[in-house]
Amino acid sequence: MLHIVLFGPPGAGKGTQSSLLVDKYKLVHLSTGDIFRYNIKNNTELGLWAKSFIDKGELVPDEVTIKMLHSEVQKHSDAKGFIFDGFPRTVPQAEALDALLAEKNTSVDLMVALSVPEEELVKRLLERGKDSGRSDDTDPNIVRNRISVYNEQTAVAANYYKNQNKFFEIHGVGQIEHIFSEICTVIDRTLA
Repeated sequence: MLHIVLFGPPGAGKGTQSSLLVDKYKLVHLSTGDIFRYNIKNNTELGLWAKSFIDKGELVPDEVTIKMLHSEVQKHSDAKGFIFDGFPRTVPQAEALDALLAEKNTSVDLMVALSVPEEELVKRLLERGKDSGRSDDTDPNIVRNRISVYNEQTAVAANYYKNQNKFFEIHGVGQIEHIFSEICTVIDRTLA
């Protein structure tokens, strides 16, 4: 099994790269953002709770995120592996993911972090907001708050994987295909 944590701030290109990785490595893509949006759209209890935080550009509490992700992993018991996109965002989430995977006698193989300058992120998110219908991508203040929250609260989760020698940083600006190739090189080296 192959388990990849795809990491980076909002707008770094995690979703774009995940779709390419899913095709190449036959993995299941688990995006906490997609899971949240599904639960919000369907007015689940967890979805409504998550929405109250997302609408302000804040992180959803760990317990909600972990419950949603655990449920999604259970739905794909025959998977060859997972790409975790947007999870873990905190050290407690990383520890919860380790515990979940340990139940299946496996673990995270690597974290690939996409590094993108803040002004490029703002530009990408506001552009995406024009077509996506996502209210959190249309307001420059909320976009900047999301990036700030990432820098202050989420980026520190990378240290968890750095301490395990599973952290790899990729420059996330340039041609999509070039970035994808860089990610594949890191994955293939890890698998070798």
